[in-house]
Amino acid sequence: MKHRVALRKLSRSSSHRKALFRNQVTSLIEHERIETTVAKAKELRRIADRIITLGKKQTLVARRRVNGFVMTNEASKKVFVDLAPRFADRCGGYTRVLKTRFRRGDCAPMAIIEWSQTERSILTPEQLLRKEQRKTKHRRQSATPPGLGVVLD
Repeated sequence: MKHRVALRKLSRSSSHRKALFRNQVTSLIEHERIETTVAKAKELRRIADRIITLGKKQTLVARRRVNGFVMTNEASKKVFVDLAPRFADRCGGYTRVLKTRFRRGDCAPMAIIEWSQTERSILTPEQLLRKEQRKTKHRRQSATPPGLGVVLD
């Protein structure tokens, strides 16, 4: 039985897991959003929230802990300068996980993890336009009664 299991092992050793999440947190901080598997995204959410909470403390100890975990100095600075003030009025829930697709090859469920208060949209303007066109096309097709849209000779 798996009572009170604290984290997902992801079929990796503890050092491999730590390196994976250090790299993913750094990428999430730098790029604001990354695509990964659902299991990794759910586990990454816990770690990213802790990093932001440390960033909100603005103490020397917090800076040292973030510097020790995050891989680049730019990402560390961004936590304290950009992300911590952005989430100053929020108590947790700094990230969101959006399930997207199944990966080609192994059919693993993929997800996008991003900051919950982000300046940019997930979809590009072209994707938004295509999405609206699909909606209107679907509405037009469903608006016509069955059999009236088809002309038989």
